[in-house]
Amino acid sequence: MDTTAHNLSTLFEQLGLPADANAIKTFIHWHRPLDPKVPLHQALWWHPVQSEFLRQAIEEDSDWAEQVDALDALLRPAPEAS
Repeated sequence: MDTTAHNLSTLFEQLGLPADANAIKTFIHWHRPLDPKVPLHQALWWHPVQSEFLRQAIEEDSDWAEQVDALDALLRPAPEAS
């Protein structure tokens, strides 16, 4: 049983990506904004294994789903001010 606390850093590790704060910030900078019509797992930059992991995390509401949602939100365009 996996008892690791899941956070953005451990999600990046799970995806096989550099997981320090600077690497995460850089990843978000270079991949943002993700088109609102494109599901996160369908973004063109993912390797098929990463894409499948992200899709399953949300579809199965796994322990990773909250962090996948957080990453998704960070990659979306900023909401327009009212």
